[in-house]
This record gives sequence, structure tokens and C-alpha cells, in this order.
Amino acid sequence: MQKTDVVIVGSGCSGLYCALKLSPDQNILIITKSQVENSDSFLAQGGICMLTDDSDYDSYFEDTMRAGHYENDKKSVDIMIRSSRHVVQDLMDYGVEFQRNPDGSLAFTREGAHSRKRILFHEDLTGKEITSKLLAQVKQCPNITIMENTTMLDIISTDNTCYGIVMEKPDHTLEEVFAQTTILATGGIGGLYQHSTNFPHLTGDALAVALRHKVELENIDYIQIHPTTLYSQENRSFLISESVRGEGAKLYNKNMERFVDELSPRDVLTEAILAQMKKDQTDYVWEDLRPIPAEELQKHFPNIVQHCREMGYDVTRECIPVVPAQHYFMGGIKVDYDSKTSMGQLYAIGETACNRVHGKNRLASNSLLESLVFADRAAQSITAGVETTSSRHPTTEEILGRLYLRNYENADALEQSYQEQVKQQIHKEQQSRKEVV
Repeated sequence: MQKTDVVIVGSGCSGLYCALKLSPDQNILIITKSQVENSDSFLAQGGICMLTDDSDYDSYFEDTMRAGHYENDKKSVDIMIRSSRHVVQDLMDYGVEFQRNPDGSLAFTREGAHSRKRILFHEDLTGKEITSKLLAQVKQCPNITIMENTTMLDIISTDNTCYGIVMEKPDHTLEEVFAQTTILATGGIGGLYQHSTNFPHLTGDALAVALRHKVELENIDYIQIHPTTLYSQENRSFLISESVRGEGAKLYNKNMERFVDELSPRDVLTEAILAQMKKDQTDYVWEDLRPIPAEELQKHFPNIVQHCREMGYDVTRECIPVVPAQHYFMGGIKVDYDSKTSMGQLYAIGETACNRVHGKNRLASNSLLESLVFADRAAQSITAGVETTSSRHPTTEEILGRLYLRNYENADALEQSYQEQVKQQIHKEQQSRKEVV
């Protein structure tokens, strides 16, 4: 058995940033299901949005709302936008480097459904740049411990209050971790799908645990498909960033004819691509990066250029086949504006949380920003409430009869059960929404 002040489940940008923003007087344990670099935060290509100036507020707000089909929570959107400059400055203070103009000012790019350029980027590896710099900072903190290849199997709760987690360690032994505060930052649900841009081990563990303990969920059928991933037989779909279309890339049908506005919102573009594939009776459409100057391609999208080359495509000379794939999860564990769940002492941040910023469809490059903004708010809430947070741990008698560690000995079977529960709940929500419509 371990005891700590805060346990964070997940090592993506939200979990790392939250740990950094918590009080250095608190002992923090971060566990991650795989290696620390194997989070979707490392995979984010496009960039991170920032309010460029006050004159951009209304258009940024409207772009976010329109992309989300106006199902977004307006206060959440406002919080995210108004916090963006602070978060970006924080990142730069942590050593994150964004693309600069020749005069040294920040360079901005544009992606689909944005009315103007407001996206900061680092080549086409923005997520890696941000998350690796946060990780480097975390590793310098003596109050933060990271355990890799460690899986949360359950949370420990009594009377709708969370007191920690049950985890499986790398040697497959089980251990309870008691904590004053538990933060779920387990990422997305891509591992539930055959084609996804996510790491396959991200299977919605936190959602399954929430279902088990009757923690409120919200909009878990709101699942975003990325319209353009490289068509291949790889285990994880390689994302062709929306930024390439923001910089001028075009989409063609089998006859090399344009069939859609490439800067449409992701869900609209996905529907158009799937319809075109059905019409053409093909497994993909073509994306043409050649309208982007070769020098700009290499400078802005070196990772995409290199990966396509490894797969046999020279994007400076030929089109590449692309197909939609599961990409992002807008629903999740229901949280308030400070990332609190419906269970006491339990928070959720990042992709596994639903603070309703994204509505029904996420605006490109809002994910990193949203994750960081509400991770920061969670940290502020936890720090402000340390003195009032219950430090009482359940007694042995309370745990007996409810939390036998032998119930978790077959972790693989438990995880398979969790995955089926999440898929069934998503299907149930989808059917319920169809009946309402």
C-alpha cells in the first residue's frame, strides 16, 4: 500500500501540466499505462490555438461554437480562449519553442474551420515539443514520481468520495494507492477502433471505472473522425495534419477532381470524403500537398514528408491516399469548470474529461489548449482546497467485502470487460440520441 497527496492517472500534456501547477509541497504520483512518451499528446501535429489579440475574440469564439454545432458550453469556451495567452506564456517559460517570423514574432498558421490564423506550431510535431518539455520539467521536481507500464484497475471509493486507486505494477503485482486527490487523465478511446490515430492502449479505462462507480458521464457518443489519415495497413493510422490543408493542400476524387471545400469543419469534410469514396467505390481519396512550396513543406511538415517517403510517397511529386479514422473524443467524464467530477476528491482532465468546450465537434488545434487550461484550473482548485479536502482513508473494515485485490488478479480479463462496457455504453447513447431525433 502507498500513500500520497495526489495520484494522477496518465502522462499526457494535461497530467504533466497539472502536476507542475500543483503545490511543490504536495507529493504527487503519476502512473501511465505504457511508457511515458506513448501518449496521444506526443502525436499532436498541427498546433495550439491562441487568442492573437482582443479583436480576434469574437471570431475565435464563433469558430469554436460553429465547429461544435453550437452545443458547446459558452462559459467553458470563454474560459479556454481567455486563458490561452497565459498558458502559451507558461509553455514558453518551460522551454517550448514555437515557430517564429523573421522579425522574431510568433508565427501563426490556419486550419480547417478557422476564420483566421491563430495557431502556434513547432514544425508538424507541436504535441511532442510541448509534452516533452513538460516532461523534462516534471522530471526535475523531487515531489513528483512517475511509474511507467502501470495500469489503473479501479478507484477506491466510499460514500461517493474517492480515496485513491488500485493499480497493477510492471511486475503484475497489485497495490492500493491512497490519496487525498485522484486525477484521471487517461486520454482517448482510440484503442476501441480498428482505424484510429491514437495509441492502441488508450481504451477508455477511466470511463469504465466511472461507469462502475456511477460517476457521471456526458456525450460519450461524441467521437470525432479525422478526415485525412494516410491509407496503409499500419497498426496506428498516421495523421496528415489539418494544417496542410490550411496551407493549401487539395483533395481529389479518383479522377483527380476537387469535390469539397478543404477548410470545412472536420465532421463535414469526413462525410464528404466517405460519400466520395462510396461514389467512386474506392478505399481512399487523394490529397495533394504539391500546392505548398517544397521548401515550406520541408520546413513546416518535415515529419509528414519523411513518413510519407518511408511509405513510398514523395509528396513533392505525387498525391497521397487518405482515409478518415477515429481521432478524438469530445465526450467523457462530466466535469465542472474546475475539472471536478460528480464524485468527491476525484478530478478528470484532458481527453477523458467532458467540460463541453468542444460541443459535438472539436475545432482543430483546440485540444492541446483545452487540456492545459482545465488541467491548470484543476490544480488551482486542488491547491485552494487542500485544507478542506478530506484526508480520511477508508478503514480496512470498509474495504473488506468490497475491494478484494484478488478480484483484480486477471487484469487482462478485467480490461477486456471494461472495453466492452464502454463500447456498449457508447452504442446505447448513440441509439438513444437517434430515438430522440
